[in-house]
Amino acid sequence: MRRIALVTLVVDDYDKAIRFYTDALGFRLVEDTPRPDGSRWVVVEPGTADTSAGLVLARAKGEDQRARIGDQTGGRVGFFLHTDDFARDHARMTAAGVTFLEEPRHEAYGSVAVFQDLYGNRWDLLQPTTD
Repeated sequence: MRRIALVTLVVDDYDKAIRFYTDALGFRLVEDTPRPDGSRWVVVEPGTADTSAGLVLARAKGEDQRARIGDQTGGRVGFFLHTDDFARDHARMTAAGVTFLEEPRHEAYGSVAVFQDLYGNRWDLLQPTTD
């Protein structure tokens, strides 16, 4: 079976990004391996390898990549974090200092609120409606 396993997110600092994704969003650090060129292979994920795609936290190299930090999708919501308990995760993330850009909404497809990551990338926290 095929699935998207990893998505790259360009960051300015490995350790700062790891802290945000693990502490504020509750992701787990899967790998943090130094590479010969001085970079690191850093992977975080919100669940287990069987249930979710991970993020490669890639430190920007050069001005072109630095210019894209926080705006990798042109201001659109580009990442979707599903939850099985919206109220719990919204409250935990708010207490951890995550910036929500709107109040929670209850749509036909589920409960949702847009938040920003450490760099300004927009995410949906979403509890899908079950049938």
